[in-house]
Amino acid sequence: MNKTFKIYAVILAIILAIIALLEVNKTEVTDWRKNFNTSKKSPFGFYVFNQEAKFLFKDKLKKISENPYDYYESNSRKSHNIFVLETELDIESWKKIMHEVSKGSDAMVIFQYIPKNISDSIGFYTSNFSYSESNVLKLTDKKFSNSFIKIDKFPGGRGFTYVKPEIEILGKIVSEEADDQAGFIKAKYGKGHFYVHSEPLFLTNYYLLKKGNNHYAQDVFSYLPDRETLWFTDKKSEKSKFFLRFIFDNPALKYAWWLLLAGMLLFIFFNAKRKQRIVPEIDPLKNSSIDFVKSIGNLYMQEGDFHEMMAKKAQYFLHKVRLDLLIDTQNIDDDFAEKLQLKTGRVQEKINEAIVLIKKAQDPYASVMKEDLVRMNALLDEILK
Repeated sequence: MNKTFKIYAVILAIILAIIALLEVNKTEVTDWRKNFNTSKKSPFGFYVFNQEAKFLFKDKLKKISENPYDYYESNSRKSHNIFVLETELDIESWKKIMHEVSKGSDAMVIFQYIPKNISDSIGFYTSNFSYSESNVLKLTDKKFSNSFIKIDKFPGGRGFTYVKPEIEILGKIVSEEADDQAGFIKAKYGKGHFYVHSEPLFLTNYYLLKKGNNHYAQDVFSYLPDRETLWFTDKKSEKSKFFLRFIFDNPALKYAWWLLLAGMLLFIFFNAKRKQRIVPEIDPLKNSSIDFVKSIGNLYMQEGDFHEMMAKKAQYFLHKVRLDLLIDTQNIDDDFAEKLQLKTGRVQEKINEAIVLIKKAQDPYASVMKEDLVRMNALLDEILK
């Protein structure tokens, strides 16, 4: 294990420790957003209603994930119930619902914002009439005179500010800061009816789990005939079938999953960066100059021309003195010997002996022995060492 890998391992361990510490000390925060999602267990989700809906509709409920336009284009149905709960629908889908209602179906629409041209066609207008911190939803039908629910957490405050005279008001919204307003109506449309409720909060988890509130929801849906009901759900509200759903539904597991992926990416990145394919070993270029010098030397030795070899050695030595020590070698005299001694720091006697041998090598008529060559070579190498 190299040093770099150890450093990354320590950094990853520190990050894991910090995340674990944050998770342990994390305070659970309640999500009060009005998500109106059938898979959410937050206060304003429809998870509880989604689980209990089949009992409320006596097992005659069918969930449709297609939009109404696509569904009715490919399916023909006899009279039935249509249920729409805070689902985004396009105009053509609304028109399909209106067409089915006109043929004898009944539609329960629980929606805060309905397109104006659709509400105009049915015969009502909606708007915000109250910004009170709490409202009471109350049914006006005599048989449900005691059916009500208090909305004390972020009420929509939206009601029917105008309804046609022939429309029946089934429920109202009682507010502390404004006049009572219609909140649940029944409108005849062709051979069928629209039941429209302007406050979907009464079906959210927060209110359904309160004791007694489920009776209001049961009374609202009791207006629908006892027959098949098609619930057009938003596709995004359907429970995900993705195999990682369990991990993503748990925050701690979700963080661990993303951390695992990040760690794997980092490992792959740094591991790929550190490794490379095997480079074939190439023999370095051979320095043949040394062999050449040895060959020349052997040639001189075989010829026994010690004088020529001494001359070459002396010539090379004087060249190095000029180049490296910057000493003039024109005259090999006492001045030259003194400068050479000062710059090399060698013993004067050896320098003098070397100069004698250099002059001997430069004299073409001098008699040179092998011992002279060996001695001069040793002295010159020692001086320039």
